[in-house]
Amino acid sequence: MKRRSSGPLSAHGGGWWIAKLTALFALTALTGWVFEHLGAPLPWMIGPLVVTAAVFIILDPSFGVPNRLRPLGQVVVATQVGLAFSPQALEMLVGYAPVIVGTALATGLCIGLVSLLMARLTGQKLAQAFLSSVPTSPVEAAAMARDAGLDPAPVIFSQTLRLSAVVMVLPFSLYAIEGWPDVERTMVSLSAIDPLNLMFLIAAGVVGAWIARVLRVPNPNFLGPMTVAAILSVAAIGPAPYPPVLLALGQVILGTWLGATFRRSFLTSALRMTVISMCSTLLLLLLCSLSGAAIARLAGLSWQTVVLGAAPGGVVEMALTAKFLEQNVVLITTFHLIRIFIFMPNIPWIVRLIARHEQDDPEKEQTL
Repeated sequence: MKRRSSGPLSAHGGGWWIAKLTALFALTALTGWVFEHLGAPLPWMIGPLVVTAAVFIILDPSFGVPNRLRPLGQVVVATQVGLAFSPQALEMLVGYAPVIVGTALATGLCIGLVSLLMARLTGQKLAQAFLSSVPTSPVEAAAMARDAGLDPAPVIFSQTLRLSAVVMVLPFSLYAIEGWPDVERTMVSLSAIDPLNLMFLIAAGVVGAWIARVLRVPNPNFLGPMTVAAILSVAAIGPAPYPPVLLALGQVILGTWLGATFRRSFLTSALRMTVISMCSTLLLLLLCSLSGAAIARLAGLSWQTVVLGAAPGGVVEMALTAKFLEQNVVLITTFHLIRIFIFMPNIPWIVRLIARHEQDDPEKEQTL
């Protein structure tokens, strides 16, 4: 029997694993550069996501992208988003509070409808379908699935598919409606890096993530750094934003990690589940977009802003999308933060309640 080493490097083949991971990131960064020069939306995230998913589905490599790399990208993006908060922005958010809460509740209704349909079509437990659809991170959804005694594999896949679809479909859809922008306007340029400012930014992000983790705040690697940066910004002592090249690097990490979660084994072993998950994700995106557009019309707001605020994507990904599309980053981020604070504390007990109810239905077998 082959002896399995417990060290992270030896477990992945040591230096050979590092070389493969380095080559993957070189490929994804190059793809981001190509997508940027093509004028694609969110090039430094979508490019790496697409090429990494292709590599892992077609070649089915034996190595993976470590989960511990994702927080690096989250901290960079979160700190950058937090710096956009200002006293004027906070006043604006108070005025839009009814719209923000109403949009969160409308999104929740869309999630409930799609979960019911997905459970009916796939034969999944309703609790599992709900966890597959509700906007949260794949890791958090998988942990909740395990706690409820559910198979986390389809939940992780559906959550990843949801994040990927929102990141790719929404920006391209807005481009199709409003026209393709000038490529030069979106180009990442190299600029001088202030070492002290950079150290301050990194320290603020790391301390914020640590505090949020200690306090058991949901999504600590985003909410913690963003809160600390927002406090510094509101107090008028905020540092300058990250240089564009470092923000692009954070997106490369996030896109590569997201793409690496796609695996050929799941796609081939659960083809019907894959197709239904894709259709459910697109239906959820359509319903949320329509409800967002309707709310925007009633509230007299920009439909692009509310549609991005209602989108069933992650707060990190939607903050990046809003920034790239030159929408109101603070307002759109707040839409998603309010939804997080409404949903996250309630997801576990809702899942337990659904699971307990389904225990009385022995004919509802989980099938993939």
